[in-house]
Amino acid sequence: MQGILYEEPSILNFILITVVMGGWTAWRTGKSAAEGWKNYSVLIIYTLLLGVAIRFIHHALFNGTMLTLQYYIVDTIVLLLFAFAGYRYYRTKQMTNNYYWLYEKASPFSWKAK
Repeated sequence: MQGILYEEPSILNFILITVVMGGWTAWRTGKSAAEGWKNYSVLIIYTLLLGVAIRFIHHALFNGTMLTLQYYIVDTIVLLLFAFAGYRYYRTKQMTNNYYWLYEKASPFSWKAK
């Protein structure tokens, strides 16, 4: 998988920076967008910018390439997964708490009409 998903010599660097640190930040970005009643397009823009920041961290800490489209896309896809999950989780909480007479939680990521 090295060379396809990550460029560092160890997968631990990819997991630490992109999945753990970037994933947590993307989850919080999704939470922020949901709490501000923003739509998905704003969330995508925020996550694209976050992908640039994660590429910079790979570059600064592990001497990775900064401007590689392949690794930027991989990092951004991972971040988008976390961001959308955080967005849906907190939007579900919002809808079921604020409109408790209309909606009930169907799963952690969705709601349904009562």
